[in-house]
Amino acid sequence: MNARQTAPFIGMGVLMIAVQVVAIFLTPLMLGAGYEAFEDPESAANPLYFIVILLIFTGVLLWLIKRGKDVVIKAIIALSILFIFGYIYSALFLALLGSTLLMWALTIFATVASGALLYVYPEWYVIDILGVLICGGAAAIFGISLTILPVLLLLVVLAVYDAISVYRTKHMVDLAESVISMKTPILVVVPKSRSYSYIKDGVELSEEKEERGAYIMGMGDLIMPNILVISSLAFLSGAPVILGLPLPTIGAMAGTLCGLAALLWFVSGGKPQAGLPLLNGGAITGFLILCALTGTWGWIPGM
Repeated sequence: MNARQTAPFIGMGVLMIAVQVVAIFLTPLMLGAGYEAFEDPESAANPLYFIVILLIFTGVLLWLIKRGKDVVIKAIIALSILFIFGYIYSALFLALLGSTLLMWALTIFATVASGALLYVYPEWYVIDILGVLICGGAAAIFGISLTILPVLLLLVVLAVYDAISVYRTKHMVDLAESVISMKTPILVVVPKSRSYSYIKDGVELSEEKEERGAYIMGMGDLIMPNILVISSLAFLSGAPVILGLPLPTIGAMAGTLCGLAALLWFVSGGKPQAGLPLLNGGAITGFLILCALTGTWGWIPGM
């Protein structure tokens, strides 16, 4: 590959690293605000609740797509995005200003402004910048809500589900094509050329790879493996630390990037690929390798 061909793949790596950095930055703010999603982060039932909610949400979207309810789908996705923005900005302003009227006013303004910008001007760089914030915030919320063992269980189940939904039932491909055609901002976009415009050109998964103006990645692929990064940061104890990060956390970050590199290699073939088997697998492998090298097994009961 020449420099022009490799630039989009480097861009994907930069977005993944940006999500990790944002999630790490937001983690103490989310903890300080008490924004854990589950009351008991150690419960093995939490991943099951997560999967059930995901299946229901996916099923509802597919049902609406078959009935041509595009407006309803856009409204659901918009509300979900606003919900995440609200958590992120409230945690940030709460840390800066405390629980004051100004804090809530700034939270509401920033939330509405960010959501409006995404829908009024959904150019690729707007989607990517705000998408990194959304993914980092979501990873931080779920990472502080689940201890390491439930996260590992969740990532394995999600990887299996993603593979089945892309390669066997293919309903995730149908869902992706529909939300992309609506230009809903639940993905990140890396253009192949400077002249590309997501607003004007869009992206069609059915196109041949040479015809596509950009590479895309769903936000779920950026969020899920980084839940392990944040969980290990929040709950791991006794591990050697570099730059404020436990080494197994760094291993999960590096493993995610290795999984992304492998995923991009497969994506270069032109067909839609299930991202989570490689991304989650990379995060888990990197985490476990560094746990083994540092002898950090305290997160396993009885060890």
